[in-house]
Amino acid sequence: MNRVYVCSCFGITDRQVKEHAAAGACTPRQIASVTKAGTDCGSCVRTIQGILGRGACPRRELLEKGDAAAVLAAAPAPQLAEAA
Repeated sequence: MNRVYVCSCFGITDRQVKEHAAAGACTPRQIASVTKAGTDCGSCVRTIQGILGRGACPRRELLEKGDAAAVLAAAPAPQLAEAA
């Protein structure tokens, strides 16, 4: 299996970023909170932004509607396997 590393500092792959995005992480900061990617040298942040794209984000949509309580209730509990 080919692994494309997004974050060399912490060994985070594009697959892991995509899995966390599918679980609800919408921003590089949210990815960083569960993987540490982007918190050391920072060179991967733009790559993470590219992977996340500008697609629909359930949290962002709830915030735009003014429903902060629903955002907190919908926050995923990141429990994805680190080894892919």
